[in-house]
Formats: sequence, C-alpha cells, structure tokens
Amino acid sequence: MNTAERYLTLNSRDLRLELEELYAAYTACLDEERFEEWPEFFVEQCLYKIVPRENFERGLPLATWLCESKGYLADRVTAIRKTAVYAPRTMRRMVSGLRVLGWKEGVLEVRANYVALETLQDEFTRVFNTGQYRDKLVADGGRLKFKEKLCIFDSLLVPNSLIYPL
Repeated sequence: MNTAERYLTLNSRDLRLELEELYAAYTACLDEERFEEWPEFFVEQCLYKIVPRENFERGLPLATWLCESKGYLADRVTAIRKTAVYAPRTMRRMVSGLRVLGWKEGVLEVRANYVALETLQDEFTRVFNTGQYRDKLVADGGRLKFKEKLCIFDSLLVPNSLIYPL
C-alpha cells in the first residue's frame, strides 16, 4: 500500500489524529521561528494565500500575501530573514475547530479556525489576527502536505505588521 492509499483508508479518528499532529507541528514551526522549515509543509506546486474574508466571499483576487509555489514560500523566508525591518516580537498561533470535509480526487479538504497573538517586547500581548484556514492536503513524501492553504482573516483591516506567516 502506498502512502496516498494509507491516508485514504484511515478511519476518521486516526485521520483526525494525523491532522492534529500536522497542525501542531505547523504552528510550532512558525511560533519557534523555524521559518526555513516552513516551506517543507507544502508540495512544490502549492498556493498560500492570506486574504480578508470580504474579498474571499466576493471572489475578489486581491490578497495580502500570495505565494504560488514552494519557491515563493522560500523567497518569503529570505525576505523575513534578510530584508524586512521590524521590531522584535513573539507570535503564538492556536488552531481549533478542526473539521475534516473529506477526500475528493486524492485531495483532502480541511477547515480550522486560527488565532494569532503578538507580543512586542515592551507591550502587552494582543490579538493580532483571527480567521479560518481552508486547506487542501495531499499525501507526498510519506506524509500529508498542504497543496493549498488559504488564511481567511475576519477583519477588513490588514495588520500593518504582517511579517510572519499565519
């Protein structure tokens, strides 16, 4: 049995456990600022998009972030590490409400709620961003990876310090 078949045949409880582990590893990678590892959660031809809910619901193409391949994600990491200028901060991401919508033609659709908290060194922690992940995953290299990750944030306002991935 190949990897894709293994994931397709998992019972709902075991699949949920796999997904919870994946999302926990994803948020830990970002929270610990291991950004160079972040693109490894994605397949080569992927889509990563951060978009306001209103734009998403109206079908408008404008996104705050748009990365159309793993190479774009790596470029974003380079920008974070070498070109962006910003005050030191700590981010914490929490994921809840994980819903498995099911498999369709070898692609697993998943939705989850997220909240991102931000702490600047000399300020109180604040809610930075909240929204919903709308994800499509595929089996690749022995594990589930994101083919598409849409981060649809609830506010109309774009955070002016959106430096790190959500």
